[in-house]
Amino acid sequence: KINRLNSIAYVMTLEIIPFKPKYSQDFYNLNTEWLEKYFYVEPYDEKVLSNPEKYIIETGGYIFFIKNETKIIGTIALIRQQTYFELSKMAILPEYRGQKIGLKLIEYCINFAKQEKWKSITLYSHKKLVPAINLYKKVGFVEVPLERDVHYERANIKMMLLF
Repeated sequence: KINRLNSIAYVMTLEIIPFKPKYSQDFYNLNTEWLEKYFYVEPYDEKVLSNPEKYIIETGGYIFFIKNETKIIGTIALIRQQTYFELSKMAILPEYRGQKIGLKLIEYCINFAKQEKWKSITLYSHKKLVPAINLYKKVGFVEVPLERDVHYERANIKMMLLF
């Protein structure tokens, strides 16, 4: 039996914000946490994560963060590649996973891309990241052929969302 008088209802106040240099370390930490857990930090990752302003923002890409009051709890990037935008670097703090925060970030990026009148968003992932793959499928991404010279060694699936 639960004593309802002692239970506390907690509602998270979430806000999605654009990149600011002061959050660069959060971007790095959030991403290296999951990369080290499931794979390893590849040279391409290290380069981009260590200097997101140079390799994402200044090349025409975007980084967004999701805050719970004052704490950065997740991030996602739209990296400008030569002929498309890549949805990448999505990471959520472990203690906040499973609460649809990744879904909120992806939906935000999809709406952003539509406002910008992009034709599609592409992403690269790994099939062992089942929750992520399922999330991508849920929002409409479909698997497309993976090219040989992908910039991620770990990538074994390419997905695209057409608008």
